Amino acid sequence: MSRGRRDPDLVRSYVRTGGRVRAARDLDLVTLVRAAADARPDHRPDERRLLALTSRRGTLSIAELSAYLDLPASVVKIIVSDLLDSGHLHCPTPAQVKPELALIKEVLHGLRALAG
Repeated sequence: MSRGRRDPDLVRSYVRTGGRVRAARDLDLVTLVRAAADARPDHRPDERRLLALTSRRGTLSIAELSAYLDLPASVVKIIVSDLLDSGHLHCPTPAQVKPELALIKEVLHGLRALAG
């Protein structure tokens, strides 16, 4: 990279987070979040996209959100932290996150096949 040129993704991430480099909350890639409220008109575009995604798809991890939104996980953590603080997202407890019945049956079938 030549001197004086900047990585456009680095600048874009900095702008998207309002200049912040760390989330206010301790979140990791497997932290699960779910929409708790609809987006407001004053939300930034990334916040609206994230809320729409969690409204449509349900509970998602930070890693999944990062992949769906094509954003670095560090940026997603900051956006998620802001939306948790505002009450637009919440972190469900494990008992609230129930796998699909089809997935449970598939796992059971796989375990039986392994057991012989």
